Amino acid sequence: MILARRQLLIGGAFAGLAPQTAWAPSSGDLVLSGRLVQGGHAIGRTWPRALIFVDGESLTTASADGGFIVGFDRDAPASVQIEARLDGRSAMRTLAITPGRFSETRIDGLPPATVEPSDPALLARIQREVALKTEGFASRIDADHFSDGFIWPLESFRVTSRWGSQRILNGTPARPHYGIDLAAPQGAPIRAPAGGRVTLARPALHFEGGLVLIDHGQGLITAYLHQSRLDVREGQDILRGDSIGRVGMTGRATGPHLCWRMKWRDRNLDPSLMVETAPS
Repeated sequence: MILARRQLLIGGAFAGLAPQTAWAPSSGDLVLSGRLVQGGHAIGRTWPRALIFVDGESLTTASADGGFIVGFDRDAPASVQIEARLDGRSAMRTLAITPGRFSETRIDGLPPATVEPSDPALLARIQREVALKTEGFASRIDADHFSDGFIWPLESFRVTSRWGSQRILNGTPARPHYGIDLAAPQGAPIRAPAGGRVTLARPALHFEGGLVLIDHGQGLITAYLHQSRLDVREGQDILRGDSIGRVGMTGRATGPHLCWRMKWRDRNLDPSLMVETAPS
């Protein structure tokens, strides 16, 4: 496996700042590159099947080719220590994580039941759907499709909401928006940004509407919300560029768009930082 050359973007996605060149130690035992910012990631290469520790906690295992990924969530600390261990050998690097810049979004006039559902039947449905999503996000396929790079899931779109923005719903702070919203015409094709396996494909969830989850390896999972049509099934292996569905406004959405999300294990990441080029 040859890791794609990447850059370290300082200041967050589309910040307009000059990126630094990819960083790698001269020893070659632990090579890292990526976007070292809150919501970003590091893609690494080390000894095949080495255990990867993040701040002293064993979180993943390198692939048969030595590839691995580590994610930095919205609240990542100013520095993160990454260590590879195998057969008594170890290699460690400490990375400086740049703070992200997150906007604030206010949405007023929402029906109270939309902000905090209270109907018992609806709450039971939501809990069942939470269990389905939890199972989908728990997937851990033995692959490293992320090492081949990502493309945008839509060919033409307009970014209407950045990742990590704080939402104020009817004057009450809600959890940050862990997706990037891409406005596009109803029915526009959605393509897989990278290869992987579909771990969830459901057409009509309460919040997400048509939802697809794709495991790209080692717990890196992307989500595609509000789809009007699904073109994949659970358990299906797909390649980068394959059609996975169509843009819609199903679930809790006010207009046709794709909400694109990404998680690495229990950490929410900015999927736009996996793409080499900013949207035009």
